[in-house]
Amino acid sequence: MTTSQILILVILAGVMGLFLWGRLRHDIVALMALMACVVVGLVPAAEAFAGFGHPAVITVACVLVLSQGLQSTGAVDWLARSVLPRDAGRFTSMAALMGLGAVLSGFMNNVGAMALLMPVAVQLSGRLDLTPGQVLMPLAFGTILGGMTTLIGTPPNLIVSGFRAEAGLGHFRMFDFAPVGVAVALAGVAFVAWIGWRLVPARKALGADSFETGSYLTEVRVPEGSKAVGLTLRAFEREIEDSESQIVALVRNEVRMTAPHGGRRIREGDILVLEADVETLANALSIFDIKLEEQGSSSEEDSEKAAKSAGGSKGKKASPQNGNDDDDPKREEDIVLRELVVLPGARIVDRSARDLRLRTRYGLNLLAVSREGRSPRARLRTLKLKPGDLLLMQGPAEVMADFTNDNGCVPLGERELRIPDKRMAIIAGAIMLGSVAIVTVGLLPAAAAFTLGVIASMLFRTVPPRQVYSAIDWPVVVLLAALIPVAGAMQVTGAADLLARFLVETIAQGNAVIALAVVLVTTMFLSDVMNNAATAAVLCPIAIGIASALGVNPDSFLMAVAIGASCAFLTPIGHQNNTLILGPGGFGFGDYWKLGLPLELLVIMISIPLLLVVWPLH
Repeated sequence: MTTSQILILVILAGVMGLFLWGRLRHDIVALMALMACVVVGLVPAAEAFAGFGHPAVITVACVLVLSQGLQSTGAVDWLARSVLPRDAGRFTSMAALMGLGAVLSGFMNNVGAMALLMPVAVQLSGRLDLTPGQVLMPLAFGTILGGMTTLIGTPPNLIVSGFRAEAGLGHFRMFDFAPVGVAVALAGVAFVAWIGWRLVPARKALGADSFETGSYLTEVRVPEGSKAVGLTLRAFEREIEDSESQIVALVRNEVRMTAPHGGRRIREGDILVLEADVETLANALSIFDIKLEEQGSSSEEDSEKAAKSAGGSKGKKASPQNGNDDDDPKREEDIVLRELVVLPGARIVDRSARDLRLRTRYGLNLLAVSREGRSPRARLRTLKLKPGDLLLMQGPAEVMADFTNDNGCVPLGERELRIPDKRMAIIAGAIMLGSVAIVTVGLLPAAAAFTLGVIASMLFRTVPPRQVYSAIDWPVVVLLAALIPVAGAMQVTGAADLLARFLVETIAQGNAVIALAVVLVTTMFLSDVMNNAATAAVLCPIAIGIASALGVNPDSFLMAVAIGASCAFLTPIGHQNNTLILGPGGFGFGDYWKLGLPLELLVIMISIPLLLVVWPLH
């Protein structure tokens, strides 16, 4: 073993360890690996960032933009209404939902497809008398399965195609993945819709009607002579901060204001709606000598009106009026409660309500957070948000919509965030179909064809130019661009061939079929614990090395990598769609394998024979 081989294997081991550790984002780990290769001389500094121009990276970015066009124009909403049955039974409804998710994932970003269909799944669960998780997990797995059916269905397929081209065999075509991928996806959807959903733990996520904040929403009136009179709300909250209380609304002259501006000054007779833990509420009241608003007071009518919105007991939520200016209060019907799911990679991940300045910047209240079906014990204002968290937010409907769209969240309630435009939806669909057709008939490579699609989307404004860059999942782009040179270093140093020979001689004992199964299972396992695109980038050179060592068709092994990289069903971290349902489904880390393991075994049993038939070894 040479020095360069030892270095690249050490770097590869470190990368996998960091992926498994999970404390650093995947794109940061990939950049660290790339720079390590540059520092030790395995990747020339002048070629370190060549991966950003790789066709697979360009294609992924363009497909994400075209997917945004399908979402924002309402094309997918129209398709969902047209395809999904309204009165069918469990099997038909589940199969239709999963099937639609799989089809969409074949031609658009599968996280986008999942996000679009999540509200449909939650509504369907109520009609089928199932918990949300029993529909959300099948949908997530269906969208993952659908990604393996086309070249653009998932980034690993594009990576596999790129490595095939670099090996001198040319790129895979648009539907080369379909013969095996469609069969596996159909079998997986049928299994989950018929039997598999019964294996999903029936966890009850906390909904808007049952959300437990760990606090009371309580009204207090500021009496004459109180120390609070004349203070700003910000100063008042600063004084009661140690009591773990916060102001969520202010009632003044029968006008109720949600998330009032921190600079507003408190007046005599104001009613403050406090969120406070029952054990610490008395401390907050005693600081300013204020008392709970009593039903029998002279302002009983005001109190009753406010009580209908805020409530004086645990679990009742305010839906009051809002205003940041005394002369511009919002009407009561404009204030909404929304359940939002935090997407992986969202801007608000690892930031708290205080960091985001939800109240001063947006005029929104964060009323509760559910993480893996439980309310965290930390204070809401300082709790760092994580992917898959379920947020109960309150505020003006228009502001809520803007916040949701701009910060990477998905609403679980009725979708009011997209205004469908039939004409624009048709154009967006035509652009996507046209790009696919150009690739299918071989007029242009995928990167060029989908770049033309992005240009058309901007010209026809199905995706406004200002939204093009925000539609791209940059961490994924950086991950791919950074790992491609690292994977190249594995080939140049001979480390990939070294690992391939070890697998062939030690495990497969020279048997090509066993070697194929080893590649598939290894890829599936790694995809469950690290990013699937990273898994494909690492395994492709090894797969090509194994095929070369055995003297067999490398396409069989590359396709095994593609299938395995699209089968992350055992953990919530293997795929973004699994993370997305963690909070809404009320799931824990160990809930996924109960359905995921039988599904992965089914995939192995179906894909190995099909690979040998469709992509024969000799």
